[in-house]
Amino acid sequence: MGVCIRLKRLGAKHKPYYRVVVSDSQRATQGQALESLGSYDPLVKEKALRVDAARVADLLRAGAYLSPSVARLFKRAADQPKA
Repeated sequence: MGVCIRLKRLGAKHKPYYRVVVSDSQRATQGQALESLGSYDPLVKEKALRVDAARVADLLRAGAYLSPSVARLFKRAADQPKA
């Protein structure tokens, strides 16, 4: 049993919007979250990922882990050149 940083899907049909949340790994994916860390909107042209990086780093040091989809988003955001 651990704490996982993952995506929670919101929005209407064919218009997804995601929140980056912290939740217990045993809870349902769309269940109640412990904390909201940011958001991800895949429909905007630059695929906006907004997240509290300091809080994510604190949680990772405390033993939380990233879901595969969140890890992929963070890697993609780190690889993009800063404007």
